[in-house]
Amino acid sequence: MLVRSPQKLAQSNLSPPVKFISQNSSSLTLLNTVQLLLLIHFLSSNITQKDGKEPPGPTPLPVFGNFLQLDLKKIHVTLLELSKQFGSIFTIYLGTKKVVVLVGYNTVKEALVDYAEVFGERDSKPIIDELFRGQGIVWANGDTWKEMRRFSMTNLKDFGMGKKEFEDKIIEECHYLMEAFKQFKGEFDINQSLSNATANVICSFIYGNRFDYNDPEFTSLVNRTCRNNKLLSTPSVQLYNMFPWIGKWFSYPNEFKKAFAANREQQMKLVSHLKETLNPKMCRGFVDAFLIHQDNLEKSGITTSHFHNENLLITIMNLFVGGTETSSRTITWGLFLMAKYPKIQEKVREELSRVMGDHQVQFKDRTELPFTNAVIHEAQRLTAIAALGLPHRTSQDITFRGHFIKKDESEWEKPYTFYPEHFLDKDGKFIQRDAFMVFSAGRRVCPGASLARTEVFIFFTTLLQRFRITFPPGVSEDELLLSPSDSLILNPSNVKLCAVPL
Repeated sequence: MLVRSPQKLAQSNLSPPVKFISQNSSSLTLLNTVQLLLLIHFLSSNITQKDGKEPPGPTPLPVFGNFLQLDLKKIHVTLLELSKQFGSIFTIYLGTKKVVVLVGYNTVKEALVDYAEVFGERDSKPIIDELFRGQGIVWANGDTWKEMRRFSMTNLKDFGMGKKEFEDKIIEECHYLMEAFKQFKGEFDINQSLSNATANVICSFIYGNRFDYNDPEFTSLVNRTCRNNKLLSTPSVQLYNMFPWIGKWFSYPNEFKKAFAANREQQMKLVSHLKETLNPKMCRGFVDAFLIHQDNLEKSGITTSHFHNENLLITIMNLFVGGTETSSRTITWGLFLMAKYPKIQEKVREELSRVMGDHQVQFKDRTELPFTNAVIHEAQRLTAIAALGLPHRTSQDITFRGHFIKKDESEWEKPYTFYPEHFLDKDGKFIQRDAFMVFSAGRRVCPGASLARTEVFIFFTTLLQRFRITFPPGVSEDELLLSPSDSLILNPSNVKLCAVPL
């Protein structure tokens, strides 16, 4: 059962998010919910304290650090437990790498927003360095990151992010998804269909077109992407990142590299096709815009720029991963919670029926649907799909709040309970909470946040207008004790649902 109390939280391992940062490699990616919001990953010991002392923590072993004290399958759970022992700022070592954990919304917000420049660098991992080589958006720093992020943000807006034209594409894809749902008889694995749908939304931006759900090239690209997100959090890949000299003998790091290479090759084929059919007067998507800009730079005699083929491929892969996994897993959790709490599901459906009738829900309608909007926000808050987030690093030495910070009070009335009233005032009107920061903050805030908000809202509401979401018949109460599966993007362990047409 999904968390109803702190005791159930312990049983389900559904934990508040944790963040990675780095000191000349400090990482901070703020996600949502409860209290433990941030892990800062340090490559060296350059963060100074007012009294000269480093943050406390469990005693590390030579070479191995605190490796033997961590549950590598659910490292965020271990870190939560350590915070109870060592306080709101403490140190652990992942192998020889120093890691500092910060606890509390106010602390995290101060780091990401008030010290955005210092905490805004991205720390990487050996397996990532080998494959991404500092290109793209997600794992890049410096001018490469600035150029690719700026160009991506500009084109997201140019191609309709935040505008009705892009919302129409989401609605169109939603109808393809509903047709896929109708073809299932009884229970089905909801992940595949949702991943296909959200992948197609980002594909319409990247390539200018969508793909059929039965296209084997498309589904293999989606499946490898989802698989690699899972592999990145496996113990063997984490061991590879801590100890590359022994980790290379494990199978999962090799599987990750092979899947990455296959996806890269597939993206190259798609880019080559678009290049062959490129018309500068009719830009179809991000790839066209990049190729046109690249060509204009070459014609101007500019040969030393970040607009080269490798950066294009890595940026595309970054956008594809970001646009596929996070949104689909958020919707999956939302639907699971509706199956788990049928009374709340019926209350959502009653509001949709009363306000919208049979009309297609649009993003602007969220102001008229306060309870539905609160349910979506609460699902994002509670489930914390990116429990570890992505590692950041500090760009310079900094004294930050001393090494022991008084623990903040909880920002939520019932932090471990699915409680939509967290986002409703006494009159039942929706309220935004400052502590709700699922798309991070500061320099590394998600560039596709606007797209993701629209996508999650439209998919969730449209599906509940047309279907009743239930668990398969005969599922026992024990099986409803949902817990996240091991993955960079947390997903319910049991992904079987039924969608009953209304």
